[in-house]
Amino acid sequence: MNRVRCLVFNAALGVLDYRVPDGLAVEHGSVVVAPLGPRQITGIVWEEKRLPGDSVPEAKLRPLLDVLPVPPIRAELRRLIEWTADYYCAPLSSVARMVISSGGALRGPATVTEYRLTGTEPDRMTPKRAQALDALQGEQATIRELAELAGVSDGVVRGLLNQGCLEPVEVDIDRPYPRADAGHATVELSEEQKAVSARLVDAVEAREFAPFLLDGVTGSGKTETYFEPMAAALRIELQVLVLLPEIALTEAFLRRFEDRFGAPPVVWHSSLKSTERRRAWRAIASGEAQVVVGARSSLFLPYRNLGLIVVDEAHEVSFKQDDGVRYNARDVAVMRARFEKLPVVLASATPALESLQMAESGVYEKLELPSRFGAAELPEIQVLDLTEDKPERGRWIAPPLARELFARLERGEQSLLFLNRRGYAPLTLCRNCGFRFQCSNCTAWLVEHRFSQRLACHHCGHEEQPPATCPECGEPDCLVACGPGVERIADEVAEILPEARVAVVTSDTLNTPEKAAEFVAQAEAKAIDVIVGTQLVTKGFHFPELTLVGVIDADLGLEGGDLRAAERTYQQIAQVAGRAGRGAKPGTVLIQTRHPEAPVIEALAAGDRDAFYEAETEGRRHAGAPPFGRWAAIIVSSEDEAEAKHAANRIGATRPHHDEILILGPAPAPMALLRGRYRYRLLLNARRSAQVQDVIRDWLGQLDFPRGVRVSVDIDPYSFV
Repeated sequence: MNRVRCLVFNAALGVLDYRVPDGLAVEHGSVVVAPLGPRQITGIVWEEKRLPGDSVPEAKLRPLLDVLPVPPIRAELRRLIEWTADYYCAPLSSVARMVISSGGALRGPATVTEYRLTGTEPDRMTPKRAQALDALQGEQATIRELAELAGVSDGVVRGLLNQGCLEPVEVDIDRPYPRADAGHATVELSEEQKAVSARLVDAVEAREFAPFLLDGVTGSGKTETYFEPMAAALRIELQVLVLLPEIALTEAFLRRFEDRFGAPPVVWHSSLKSTERRRAWRAIASGEAQVVVGARSSLFLPYRNLGLIVVDEAHEVSFKQDDGVRYNARDVAVMRARFEKLPVVLASATPALESLQMAESGVYEKLELPSRFGAAELPEIQVLDLTEDKPERGRWIAPPLARELFARLERGEQSLLFLNRRGYAPLTLCRNCGFRFQCSNCTAWLVEHRFSQRLACHHCGHEEQPPATCPECGEPDCLVACGPGVERIADEVAEILPEARVAVVTSDTLNTPEKAAEFVAQAEAKAIDVIVGTQLVTKGFHFPELTLVGVIDADLGLEGGDLRAAERTYQQIAQVAGRAGRGAKPGTVLIQTRHPEAPVIEALAAGDRDAFYEAETEGRRHAGAPPFGRWAAIIVSSEDEAEAKHAANRIGATRPHHDEILILGPAPAPMALLRGRYRYRLLLNARRSAQVQDVIRDWLGQLDFPRGVRVSVDIDPYSFV
């Protein structure tokens, strides 16, 4: 090739043409360095016919500067990038950027200087130095990373280095990972597990596209079942990707993996240090990384010889990204498997209705594990009507649940209380004048966190200290916490059971894999009697001594107008109920509700999942909602409210008239102010046959907006705030 078309990582530039100088070997997918004015930029060489734009005359072409020392991006991954950009109405460059997600990986082999503690004390101890020394025990990283780990400035860490408290260590960034051994250990499977794993092994060995829905009740051993096709992939030197919805689940999975295969897998998530990301990226691209366990972003990494994808807890909403490229990793995983011609397993005890419908229509092959592994049985589920079994004034735990907590403590068993609300209380107000604490950046109340003694916004991260007096009327000692969060429930447990050891489990307390591992170790060692947690505890954890689950407010998820509210509520409560009775001892689940007649509560109480899904399916069919119709949202935002409103009205005024698409709005979004930006939204409800993406592109492509206005498209939205 003497000229190439490059996709560069800037949506405003998009596609640029370059000349290939003599002696520089490039091919489609090569990652190259190209000039742009006085700067140098990175791009990917693409097939010219697949990218938009007119060709530039030969005389105007500037030469490429270099080809970076990484394997070319394979054609199958380039097709996935194109499909994702097209389906989710996203810039091609924004999707491609997710593939090149470690800039340091592009420059070839390298070493880095990291630092570790020497055990020497500084001449002068300051509070910040003491904080750093305490936090960095056993850590080794760069200066900046150590500062982030310790929560101090770079200057504090450099001061410790100058005092001899830290020593440099030269590290080979690309050192090889330990090798997993498919035959390291054998696991005794049930007959049901053997049948399912045998089908999956056949699919791996066939090396053809095969989408599976692995539908197994909680505790049925889905993980052990899909370990067998993973072993089959390792034997024929194929790579495996396992997607997990939460970073907190990673440590528990890593331990189970290492027990089975003798070495940990390669991990990919947002908490990795830059050197760890570089090492993982290069190992994945070279094919050295055998099994990758990661968050949704690991789906776009450049695997050299991928042979199997597993999406664990495939129903989880966290697989849908709500900013940037708004993709659903569950659905993109199926498309990657299709382009790469390999099997993909969607594993869940409570599959998404869309996945069940795909299985019903024969697109996915459904594999079932209908019973728990070994002697364990599904727990007994009881409903507590809070209009009859009322908690005491100022409390949230009904007397029957309190009695069960006491009984479990007496027997030395563990209990779990579930409330999907972080912090101490969702609202703080002044009892004197009624003033409510609201975020200055968002249309949201500030949540009281007593552990950190802060009022916090869970949407933008804004925090402030609770004032001594009301900001509105100046009255002292007048602030009242309204409603419960998990911290308040933990306080109530401490009052009811003062001798109980209580752990609060949320994304605030388990925000690193290490903290998650520490929690699991304490629970398994029976150092915790009562776990109080949010949706983080609904999945992935296996504690044999946990025999009681209490759902504090089953109605919470049904409020707020979410079009998938009933399905999400069913999934969350069914998943948290599945934590009970996973060992030899039977489990009990108590669901507190003010609406025991609600279909989702009745289905949970009866253990009749099929009846719930049938009713939900009919409701969706009648409403033209997914999977029988399509949703899309257009979100308009600006720091200037008038500007956002004007732009949204312009979009609304130019709406196309399409027989298969209903367009609602524009209207202020439910979260009308988010992170300092005013937001308006249009919602599209389309028939399955409508080419909704083409309609949106043609519609918005005719309009220009001021620099301060952002217009984003969300295809198949999950969040309606």
